[in-house]
Amino acid sequence: MLGLALLLILTLGGGIESIRSLWVGLDLAAWLTGVGIILSTMLLMQVVEIPLSYYQTFVVEQRYGFNRNTPRQFLTDLALQTGLSLAIAVPVLALILWIMQGVEQWWFWAWLFLMSFTLIMSWAYPTFIAPLFNRFTPLADDSLCSRIESLLQRCGFHSQGIFVMDGSRRSSHGNAYFTGIGESKRIVFFDTLINTLEADEIEAVLAHELGHFKCHHVIKMLGVSASITLTGFALLGWLSAQTWFYTGLGVSEGSPAMALVLFMLVAPVFSAFLQPAMAWFQRRHEFEADRFAATHARSEHLVSALVKLYRDNASTLTPDPLYSAFHYSHPPAAIRIAHLEASKTA
Repeated sequence: MLGLALLLILTLGGGIESIRSLWVGLDLAAWLTGVGIILSTMLLMQVVEIPLSYYQTFVVEQRYGFNRNTPRQFLTDLALQTGLSLAIAVPVLALILWIMQGVEQWWFWAWLFLMSFTLIMSWAYPTFIAPLFNRFTPLADDSLCSRIESLLQRCGFHSQGIFVMDGSRRSSHGNAYFTGIGESKRIVFFDTLINTLEADEIEAVLAHELGHFKCHHVIKMLGVSASITLTGFALLGWLSAQTWFYTGLGVSEGSPAMALVLFMLVAPVFSAFLQPAMAWFQRRHEFEADRFAATHARSEHLVSALVKLYRDNASTLTPDPLYSAFHYSHPPAAIRIAHLEASKTA
């Protein structure tokens, strides 16, 4: 509800129009004015979200014993995220606005630039960005390393290393994932997961994560994302030439920056119908990764690991079917475990 209220204030309430008037009055270069309008709007939305994030961390998470963060760490993370976002967003937005202003079929070239940038970030994130927020150390358990190396060989997977992340600095939630593309691929375990699961269970969880890679889920999701983004840019290319698009959302004068910021604000509202399809697509990937794990590790070990993770993360075991269809990227626990049990007897 707060998000909807803020959207109405920024559009029909004249918020973005006021921000535009402020920046136009500074008489700066067109690209700098555009970047300023967009970043001011995004920063305003982030400021509104800060109290909610603080409440989620230090009230809700604290109440259920998950929070290990501190106000100082919270503010440090916030400052680092904001500074990093600005350092990345300014040149990216400036180039996109330049493309929008002076290139034929700009929506295609803007999409191509954004997807290229996404691939670069996928490569750079594990090596340069993630270490700014967490400490990653090579897995020190020799016995567990040996088991994992054996699993990697069976699965035909090569990575730049197996790392443990100090997730316990902020939360007691546990997780595991692999990240990066090409030569930057690496496997990451939260230290909380290492301390919770047995070696057999860790091996089964890793087999599931490797299943995402071997089933080409990253590439498939990238393809879906690229298709949706291309459709969005094509739609933006048409909307940016329509006067009613601006006036209907409380803006008196159109420009590439105004078109971009308005589209960024309203697109999530009108694309909500895609959520069930995307959630179904992701849940299907989870089932495929579970089946892969069951062929390279013991399915009962993955089941016991999932039970521990659902318990330790206080996850809802029987969520509302309609809500989970819209919002859950992972299948509900009972359904997922039933599938694993079925694969064991198949």
